[in-house]
Amino acid sequence: MTESWVNSAERIGVDLHLELSGPGGRRAALTRALREAVRGGRLAPGSRLPSYRSLAADLGVARNTVADAYAELVAEGWLTARQGSGTRVALGVPPSAFGRWGRAEALRSAGGTPVQAPARARGPRHDLRQGRPDASAFPRAAWSASYRRAVRAAPSEAFGPGDPAGRRELREALAEYLARARGVRTEPDRIVVCSGFAHALRLLFGQGAGGVLRGPLGVEAYGLDFHRGLLATAGVRTVPLPLDEDGARVDVLARERAVLLTPAHQFPTGGPLHPERRAAVIDWARARGTVVLEDDYDGEFRYDRKPVGALQGLDPERVIHIGSVSKSLSPALRLGWMVLPQRYVEPVLAAKGEREGWTGVLDQLALAEFIVSGSYDRHVRRMRQRYRRRRDRLVAMLAEHVPHVEVTGIAAGLHAVLRLPPGTERSTVKAAARQGVALDGLAAFRHPEAEPTAGDGLVVGYAAAAEHAYGAALEALCGVLPPGWEAPFSDRGRRR
Repeated sequence: MTESWVNSAERIGVDLHLELSGPGGRRAALTRALREAVRGGRLAPGSRLPSYRSLAADLGVARNTVADAYAELVAEGWLTARQGSGTRVALGVPPSAFGRWGRAEALRSAGGTPVQAPARARGPRHDLRQGRPDASAFPRAAWSASYRRAVRAAPSEAFGPGDPAGRRELREALAEYLARARGVRTEPDRIVVCSGFAHALRLLFGQGAGGVLRGPLGVEAYGLDFHRGLLATAGVRTVPLPLDEDGARVDVLARERAVLLTPAHQFPTGGPLHPERRAAVIDWARARGTVVLEDDYDGEFRYDRKPVGALQGLDPERVIHIGSVSKSLSPALRLGWMVLPQRYVEPVLAAKGEREGWTGVLDQLALAEFIVSGSYDRHVRRMRQRYRRRRDRLVAMLAEHVPHVEVTGIAAGLHAVLRLPPGTERSTVKAAARQGVALDGLAAFRHPEAEPTAGDGLVVGYAAAAEHAYGAALEALCGVLPPGWEAPFSDRGRRR
């Protein structure tokens, strides 16, 4: 058996490991090795192969051996050869090699014959799921420019191990932005960068008794099941707080060691926490010597009301403010932050470890530059206008085609709640799925120990669908809603 590295990076831009073995001599072995490299995806369609002379020198074989192997694979359709362009992996691969799904998903049977990979699950035709920004609206040009400027200006030490607190440049930018835009009172040394809200929960609660915080934890009766599951895995018991038109009933808090709220825009039912309750939960935290966790998941997006400042501004020592760019920019960036009371900074950093292991330093620097340059503010304003137009289209479409459906929770955020008559939520969600419409029912967000006080309804996200497909998505939505009924929700108002 002969194994060799084709070390031709200066000529073709790749290193390629080839194993020359089996019967038939060097030519047959090389042909098999190249065919397997293409079949297995190590040589991608369009990749340029070394010249006859270069490959022969790297493998220690005759030049004609390489030429003959290339010629055989060109005849089979694996490779293409053009004068002046060299030999490349064919863009149109033989059907017997990869089936319909392409090289990356091709599988081989035990005998070496390629078999077709299982079919991919098709996504929904109409994406009206909550919590998803418009991916097509990511500011590619502005972000790329900020990234380039940040990399050019970065000191050499930025390319070493990352600080678990996060880059100073980003923490300073966040301190200024959050104070200006959200009313947060902090300083850079109280900010710890993380990869998002779920990462923040993992850092705060850890596993068992070793976390920075401990349960039981008060939570809103309706919220993300994913977060409750994460807390349960950490051994944290969650206690549901009832909801009404003024938000979470914080007056029922008792011996909980902390409480998690979405005070700017309750998720998913909508609406801010009433000012009296905001003050009351701070008083409770002071009296109990505990803390409030503030999930500011879409605080930048408000439409029909004055901005609601961060709860943290009422008492920076009693609130942990948690935010991210998942809704405002993209969840793909994996960038978030915690604004901490002073007493929690060192314990959180200890939980995070000596080196940054979650968020890329270069992305942090790029976000800092993106904020400082004003690009973030411009992007948020642009997206606020786009999402408002989408929300207005949703409301107008429903008013025209299904006027009996009441829409609530739309003064802010990226989703709306459509109120349904009792007993129709499950069947409507199933009907939507059959028509290729992806959305959620309110019941999916209810705490298992909470009463179903929000009634039946749909949680409809209006941000994720592509602009060209949004109208069709709304038409499909209207087509699956229950027919007219005497709506019992008239006192709630359509634009709450």
